[in-house]
Amino acid sequence: MTSEEIAALIGRVAMRDRQAFTALYRQTSPKLFAICLRILKDRTEAEEALQEVYIKIWQRASAFAVSSGTPSSWLAAIARNQAIDTLRSRKPVADELGSAYDLADGELSPEDTTVIRDEGRRIDTCMEQLEADRAVAVRRAYVEGLSYQELADEFGVPLNTMRTWLRRSLLKLRECLER
Repeated sequence: MTSEEIAALIGRVAMRDRQAFTALYRQTSPKLFAICLRILKDRTEAEEALQEVYIKIWQRASAFAVSSGTPSSWLAAIARNQAIDTLRSRKPVADELGSAYDLADGELSPEDTTVIRDEGRRIDTCMEQLEADRAVAVRRAYVEGLSYQELADEFGVPLNTMRTWLRRSLLKLRECLER
Protein backbone atom coordinates (compact mmCIF):
# COMPACT_ATOMS: atom_id res chain seq x y z
CA MET A 1 0.00 0.00 0.00
CA THR A 2 1.38 3.41 -0.95
CA SER A 3 1.88 6.37 1.35
CA GLU A 4 -0.92 8.19 -0.43
CA GLU A 5 -3.33 5.32 0.21
CA ILE A 6 -2.37 5.16 3.89
CA ALA A 7 -2.76 8.95 4.16
CA ALA A 8 -6.21 8.65 2.57
CA LEU A 9 -7.17 5.97 5.11
CA ILE A 10 -5.98 8.19 7.97
CA GLY A 11 -8.09 11.01 6.54
CA ARG A 12 -11.14 8.77 6.49
CA VAL A 13 -10.37 7.60 10.04
CA ALA A 14 -10.38 11.27 11.07
CA MET A 15 -13.98 11.33 9.83
CA ARG A 16 -14.70 8.27 12.04
CA ASP A 17 -14.92 5.80 9.16
CA ARG A 18 -14.74 2.38 10.83
CA GLN A 19 -14.09 0.52 7.57
CA ALA A 20 -11.10 2.75 6.89
CA PHE A 21 -9.88 2.12 10.44
CA THR A 22 -10.14 -1.64 9.90
CA ALA A 23 -8.27 -1.37 6.59
CA LEU A 24 -5.60 0.82 8.21
CA TYR A 25 -5.20 -1.73 11.00
CA ARG A 26 -4.82 -4.61 8.55
CA GLN A 27 -2.21 -2.77 6.52
CA THR A 28 -0.13 -1.31 9.34
CA SER A 29 -0.47 -3.51 12.43
CA PRO A 30 2.35 -5.98 11.60
CA LYS A 31 4.89 -3.17 11.26
CA LEU A 32 3.64 -1.27 14.33
CA PHE A 33 3.58 -4.48 16.36
CA ALA A 34 7.18 -5.15 15.35
CA ILE A 35 8.16 -1.68 16.57
CA CYS A 36 6.46 -2.26 19.93
CA LEU A 37 7.97 -5.73 20.26
CA ARG A 38 11.51 -4.54 19.52
CA ILE A 39 11.27 -1.88 22.23
CA LEU A 40 9.38 -3.86 24.87
CA LYS A 41 10.86 -7.33 24.18
CA ASP A 42 7.69 -8.87 25.61
CA ARG A 43 4.93 -10.13 23.33
CA THR A 44 2.06 -9.52 25.77
CA GLU A 45 3.16 -5.98 26.54
CA ALA A 46 3.67 -5.31 22.83
CA GLU A 47 0.12 -6.49 22.07
CA GLU A 48 -1.28 -4.24 24.80
CA ALA A 49 0.81 -1.31 23.57
CA LEU A 50 -0.45 -1.92 20.03
CA GLN A 51 -4.05 -1.63 21.25
CA GLU A 52 -3.20 1.72 22.82
CA VAL A 53 -1.50 2.79 19.59
CA TYR A 54 -4.69 2.25 17.60
CA ILE A 55 -6.78 4.04 20.21
CA LYS A 56 -4.44 7.03 19.81
CA ILE A 57 -4.60 6.78 16.02
CA TRP A 58 -8.41 6.82 16.20
CA GLN A 59 -8.34 9.82 18.54
CA ARG A 60 -5.60 11.78 16.75
CA ALA A 61 -6.21 11.00 13.08
CA SER A 62 -7.49 14.52 12.50
CA ALA A 63 -4.11 15.88 13.69
CA PHE A 64 -2.19 14.11 10.92
CA ALA A 65 -0.89 16.63 8.40
CA VAL A 66 0.12 15.22 5.03
CA SER A 67 2.68 18.00 4.60
CA SER A 68 4.52 17.18 7.83
CA GLY A 69 5.87 13.79 6.77
CA THR A 70 4.92 10.35 5.60
CA PRO A 71 1.97 8.57 7.17
CA SER A 72 4.22 5.61 7.97
CA SER A 73 6.58 7.78 10.00
CA TRP A 74 3.62 9.37 11.84
CA LEU A 75 2.23 5.92 12.70
CA ALA A 76 5.68 4.60 13.66
CA ALA A 77 6.22 7.60 15.97
CA ILE A 78 2.94 6.88 17.76
CA ALA A 79 3.93 3.21 18.18
CA ARG A 80 7.45 4.05 19.34
CA ASN A 81 6.23 6.65 21.84
CA GLN A 82 3.57 4.31 23.22
CA ALA A 83 6.12 1.51 23.66
CA ILE A 84 8.47 3.90 25.45
CA ASP A 85 5.61 5.08 27.69
CA THR A 86 4.85 1.44 28.48
CA LEU A 87 8.51 0.86 29.39
CA ARG A 88 8.44 3.86 31.71
CA SER A 89 5.26 2.70 33.41
CA ARG A 90 6.72 -0.68 34.37
CA LYS A 91 7.03 -1.17 38.08
CA PRO A 92 10.55 -0.32 39.20
CA VAL A 93 12.69 -3.18 40.40
CA ALA A 94 12.82 -3.33 44.18
CA ASP A 95 15.91 -1.56 45.41
CA GLU A 96 15.59 -2.44 49.05
CA LEU A 97 17.72 -5.31 50.26
CA GLY A 98 14.99 -6.40 52.67
CA SER A 99 12.48 -6.97 49.88
CA ALA A 100 15.01 -9.14 48.05
CA TYR A 101 14.93 -11.65 50.89
CA ASP A 102 11.20 -12.10 50.41
CA LEU A 103 11.61 -13.28 46.85
CA ALA A 104 11.29 -16.97 46.16
CA ASP A 105 14.20 -18.89 44.75
CA GLY A 106 14.13 -18.13 41.02
CA GLU A 107 15.67 -21.42 39.93
CA LEU A 108 13.51 -24.01 38.25
CA SER A 109 13.02 -27.38 39.81
CA PRO A 110 14.58 -30.36 38.03
CA GLU A 111 11.08 -31.45 36.96
CA ASP A 112 10.30 -28.04 35.44
CA THR A 113 13.65 -27.98 33.66
CA THR A 114 12.97 -31.42 32.17
CA VAL A 115 9.47 -30.44 31.03
CA ILE A 116 10.75 -27.25 29.40
CA ARG A 117 13.60 -29.10 27.70
CA ASP A 118 11.19 -31.77 26.39
CA GLU A 119 8.79 -29.13 25.05
CA GLY A 120 11.69 -27.37 23.36
CA ARG A 121 12.72 -30.63 21.69
CA ARG A 122 9.15 -31.24 20.50
CA ILE A 123 8.99 -27.77 18.99
CA ASP A 124 12.40 -28.20 17.34
CA THR A 125 11.31 -31.57 15.91
CA CYS A 126 8.14 -30.04 14.50
CA MET A 127 10.06 -27.05 13.09
CA GLU A 128 12.40 -29.48 11.30
CA GLN A 129 9.38 -30.91 9.47
CA LEU A 130 8.75 -27.52 7.85
CA GLU A 131 10.56 -26.48 4.69
CA ALA A 132 13.76 -24.65 5.66
CA ASP A 133 12.67 -21.23 4.41
CA ARG A 134 9.27 -21.58 6.11
CA ALA A 135 10.92 -22.47 9.43
CA VAL A 136 13.21 -19.45 9.18
CA ALA A 137 10.22 -17.22 8.36
CA VAL A 138 8.29 -18.53 11.38
CA ARG A 139 11.24 -17.88 13.71
CA ARG A 140 11.84 -14.40 12.30
CA ALA A 141 8.14 -13.48 12.60
CA TYR A 142 7.22 -14.96 15.95
CA VAL A 143 10.50 -14.91 17.84
CA GLU A 144 12.26 -11.87 16.41
CA GLY A 145 9.10 -9.85 15.70
CA LEU A 146 9.62 -9.02 12.02
CA SER A 147 6.54 -7.84 10.15
CA TYR A 148 5.02 -9.77 7.27
CA GLN A 149 6.20 -7.05 4.87
CA GLU A 150 9.78 -7.21 6.18
CA LEU A 151 9.78 -10.98 5.74
CA ALA A 152 8.28 -10.75 2.25
CA ASP A 153 11.01 -8.30 1.26
CA GLU A 154 13.72 -10.46 2.84
CA PHE A 155 12.55 -13.62 1.06
CA GLY A 156 11.68 -11.84 -2.18
CA VAL A 157 8.06 -13.01 -2.25
CA PRO A 158 4.75 -11.11 -2.39
CA LEU A 159 3.19 -10.10 0.93
CA ASN A 160 0.21 -12.46 0.56
CA THR A 161 2.56 -15.35 -0.20
CA MET A 162 4.39 -14.67 3.08
CA ARG A 163 1.08 -14.56 4.96
CA THR A 164 0.13 -17.90 3.41
CA TRP A 165 3.52 -19.42 4.30
CA LEU A 166 3.18 -18.37 7.92
CA ARG A 167 -0.46 -19.42 8.28
CA ARG A 168 0.18 -22.87 6.77
CA SER A 169 3.36 -23.31 8.79
CA LEU A 170 1.55 -22.53 12.04
CA LEU A 171 -1.18 -25.00 11.15
CA LYS A 172 1.46 -27.69 10.49
CA LEU A 173 3.18 -26.88 13.78
CA ARG A 174 -0.09 -27.05 15.71
CA GLU A 175 -0.95 -30.37 14.07
CA CYS A 176 2.51 -31.76 14.89
CA LEU A 177 2.44 -30.58 18.51
CA GLU A 178 -1.04 -32.04 19.09
CA ARG A 179 0.16 -35.54 18.14
